[in-house]
Amino acid sequence: MERSSGILMPVSSLPSPYGIGTFGKAAYEFADFLKAAKQKYWQLLPLGPTSYGDSPYQSFSTYAGNPYFIDLDELIRDKLLTKKEVESCKWGGNPRYVDYGKVYESRYPLLEKAKERGWERDRKEVAAFERENEGWLPDYALFMALKRHFKMQAWLEWPEEIRLHKSEAVKRWREQLKPDVELFVYIQYLFYKQWSALKKYINGLGIHIIGDLPIYVAMDSADVWAEPEMFRLDEHRVPTEVSGVPPDYFSEDGQLWGNPIYDYDAMERQGFGWWIRRVGGAARLYDVIRIDHFRGFESFWAVPYGEKTAKKGKWVKGPGMKLVGVLTGWFHDLEFIAEDLGYATPEVAQLLKDSKLPGMKVLEFAFNPHEPSDYLPHCYTENCVCYTGTHDNAPLAEWQEEGDPKELAHAKQYLGLNDEEGFNYGMIRGGMGSVAKLFVAQMQDYLELGKYNRMNTPGTAVGNWEWRMCKGEDSEELAEKIAELTKRYGR
Repeated sequence: MERSSGILMPVSSLPSPYGIGTFGKAAYEFADFLKAAKQKYWQLLPLGPTSYGDSPYQSFSTYAGNPYFIDLDELIRDKLLTKKEVESCKWGGNPRYVDYGKVYESRYPLLEKAKERGWERDRKEVAAFERENEGWLPDYALFMALKRHFKMQAWLEWPEEIRLHKSEAVKRWREQLKPDVELFVYIQYLFYKQWSALKKYINGLGIHIIGDLPIYVAMDSADVWAEPEMFRLDEHRVPTEVSGVPPDYFSEDGQLWGNPIYDYDAMERQGFGWWIRRVGGAARLYDVIRIDHFRGFESFWAVPYGEKTAKKGKWVKGPGMKLVGVLTGWFHDLEFIAEDLGYATPEVAQLLKDSKLPGMKVLEFAFNPHEPSDYLPHCYTENCVCYTGTHDNAPLAEWQEEGDPKELAHAKQYLGLNDEEGFNYGMIRGGMGSVAKLFVAQMQDYLELGKYNRMNTPGTAVGNWEWRMCKGEDSEELAEKIAELTKRYGR
């Protein structure tokens, strides 16, 4: 990775007339914007299908793509839908925010129409797609068909035979729900076809895609249902322990994530093949993979199943370099970023050092006036990635409005922030000018958007993942301004 910079901009946040960002025209235009701004990286959030709560970090599958991102205009051009059908749907009234309820209600009836018209026509291409993805697609398509049949209940609530993934039950249900199984296969065919074309265009501009790989998978996912032996579950497939993070300065209860914990011993006996397949799937989507919650490979917080908070968890030793070394050795042409934020220990620091992966530095965390921080730019080594903030942080303008006054005063003194340059661009200068090999800012920071433009507030269940850029905000003038900064600091 050469000295460079990029922008964090989720696909869902792109403008579109259909309630949520897609792989359509605005995505290609944003790629052109990145090129004009001399950016080398586009960082995304996970692209998987979302469930209750709309979090891209709680997906029905670690391999599948989000049906919401399929460009409807492309389906109109391909004669799978009509313009009238698409425009007659309700997509929500505010272009700044995603209305997930409206998108859910409108999307699937349209995709069913597309499947009805395209299934036989595209049969050869779909069959080839099925062969290429036989390791995950059959289970995922059946899983989603079953969820539809059982009114979106979690798989733990299904009848025992199919809940336990017994082969005879799988065979019987696959035949019984054949039309819906085909629907979810066709949706994934459309997703990957459109993503492949967009990715080829982005890469053709000299821009690399950074994708996020959540360390855990959702309990209500095809991954856990189809391969329960990879997780710590009892004989009824109920988790014995679930994931989270312990209480800290920000949360006296900690954070109870609720994902099932891996059975790393079982995974190791299989040569960590489950992880190799998973990262291989992500490598089809992205050029660089950010491993979310990397510190969980060193040790992880395990909470007894049924607890209402994360307080009664315990630290459990993770696989460490046994797993990390397998992944970096197997995928030696793939670049990784280690999200090493959170509860820091000497052991986590040693794992990062042994892995040789770049860790993360977040400017919003740097300015504690009471103790020295290794997030301050003068502490960086080249092998790191500097962020103004991540999707879990407030945009800079909101941080300026609501952050700790002492931290803000320290930032102002340290970076020489002034009104002429502006708070946001002074902070961006601090990251741009650092020795970090890669610098990334949220799009909201370049747009100088404050309160009500945050992507996610950890520990809250509603109001997240909704922010969108409005049409025209990625202007030529803004691209020129960013390009000038990028050139000035040799990125």
